Amino acid sequence: MAGLNYNHLRYFWAVAREGNLTRTAEKLLVSQSALSIQIKKLETQLGHDLFERTGRQLLLTEAGRIAFDHAETIFAGGAELLATLNGRREERRSILRVGALATLSRNFQIGFLRPLLSRENVEVIVRSGTTAYLLQSLEAHRLDVVLVNVAPPRDAATPWISHPIAEQPVSLIGTPARIGKGGTLASLLTREPLVLPTMESSVRIGFDALIDRMGLRVRVAAEVDDMAMMRLLAREDIGVAVVPPIVVKDELASGLLVEVHQLPQLSETFFAVTLKRRFPNPLLRALLEPDAAGEWLE
Repeated sequence: MAGLNYNHLRYFWAVAREGNLTRTAEKLLVSQSALSIQIKKLETQLGHDLFERTGRQLLLTEAGRIAFDHAETIFAGGAELLATLNGRREERRSILRVGALATLSRNFQIGFLRPLLSRENVEVIVRSGTTAYLLQSLEAHRLDVVLVNVAPPRDAATPWISHPIAEQPVSLIGTPARIGKGGTLASLLTREPLVLPTMESSVRIGFDALIDRMGLRVRVAAEVDDMAMMRLLAREDIGVAVVPPIVVKDELASGLLVEVHQLPQLSETFFAVTLKRRFPNPLLRALLEPDAAGEWLE
């Protein structure tokens, strides 16, 4: 096999970074057709299409994302060579692109990513958004993994692989002044105003079913779709929050909040969603392998 043509690779790299063939051609002072020819030659040599067109957009294929990551490393290596010879040492870094549901517990996210966050040569890029946006980005190879608390539907058109990575119990949590004296679960639920997840949450669905089974009427102080906001409302003593303890683990450790009752048969499951790929990001193994379990929620 002939050696890789680095001119072709640089042209591809420039287009991938710009996302537009016309603008890249203008910046490189070459014709658009010449640029297309160089990229086509690279695709022929590699044996894979590197781009797919969506309207006027150029999107990287899976092979394109792999090629782009290698090109980033290669051309960063050139910059590193110059820096080294000029007395400035820079290390190469591997990259993992993570998408996280905007409402997901930050404590959980940090715990899940901790095995990589401690590595000096690894850069973790975290994007937040809705489940639909994140899954679209995963399918477009802009993300390597997506963290959610509800497994997305799987079918032939969208073959997501949902890895259940942790399950957390759900508890009643509030300030010591509000619930420090305790009481039965039923008495607390009927006596205190509650801070609940919104109706779309799997935790809320389970909580409503629990209340129905117990035959109780409760008073809702707030419905919130963001775990960080639930944490703040609990700290401000707006009411008793129905949350997994990991959401408020720092406040529990300091005594600012207390956990009074674990709700029976109610839990929140966290999933790492990936797609089956020919070239998976090797950094994922450190997060998804079985012996990493238990570290995510510490």
